[in-house]
Amino acid sequence: MATRCAFENCHEIGVFSALTNSYCLTGIGGTENFYSIFESELSQHIPVVHATIAGCRFVGRTTVGNRRGILVPNTTSDIELQHLRNTLPDNVVVQRIEERLSALGNIVACNDHVALVHPDVDRETEDVIGDVLGVEVFRQTVGGQALVGSYCKFTNQGGMVHPRTTVEDIEELSSLLQVPLVAGTINRGSDVLGGGMVVNDWSAFVGLDTTSTEISVVESIFKLGSRQHHQQQQQSLGAAAMEGVQPIVQQFQPNQPSDIVTDMRSSLIDQLS
Repeated sequence: MATRCAFENCHEIGVFSALTNSYCLTGIGGTENFYSIFESELSQHIPVVHATIAGCRFVGRTTVGNRRGILVPNTTSDIELQHLRNTLPDNVVVQRIEERLSALGNIVACNDHVALVHPDVDRETEDVIGDVLGVEVFRQTVGGQALVGSYCKFTNQGGMVHPRTTVEDIEELSSLLQVPLVAGTINRGSDVLGGGMVVNDWSAFVGLDTTSTEISVVESIFKLGSRQHHQQQQQSLGAAAMEGVQPIVQQFQPNQPSDIVTDMRSSLIDQLS
């Protein structure tokens, strides 16, 4: 399910939080209610950690990670780095990275298998992302935007991209990422998807301005359900693999969208025309 929240009256919650299948970070200094919303939904399954990066609360824009690791900019202090290593699961690699484009959450979008990166990132950065996060890395733009971490959001289940992304580009990205994608908005028409929400394979948190239609799209495309349902899915796939059965992966059919996605697309066309 998707939960609305705000950080000190700011609806760009993806600036102040980061969420993966292994951990959640929230910026220090927000109202306790912001932290408690995440804790109530997640703490039985993954750690929810208060943190700062380079003395700032913008943990969602300065870091990028998945279930295997988290990358932080070289401005991260030794104390902050040690705090992350002490509080995150032991199997999560915490790595400081030298990259001139230091807002890592803006220039990288990833799930547990694939990462899209800003076309101008350093070659060394690309290698570190692949090694630490255990993903294939592709230099890419989304909807003509180089800040892929700001203008798209995807998990192992599905994803959303900038509303001006063409159908052809959506099909190409969907094939690259091997997940269904849809163009959409968050926070009542905002195209900054990475700033307006955080999501993993079973839950999402969105800005307080997000409309019911936008929430329906989020819950549909990311296939959000209970963590127990997610675990049952994984166990079923694992059992099929053990028996030598090729699991059937449902392919996204852009010409057969759900009613929710159709409504969203019509709304976007009205806004952009």
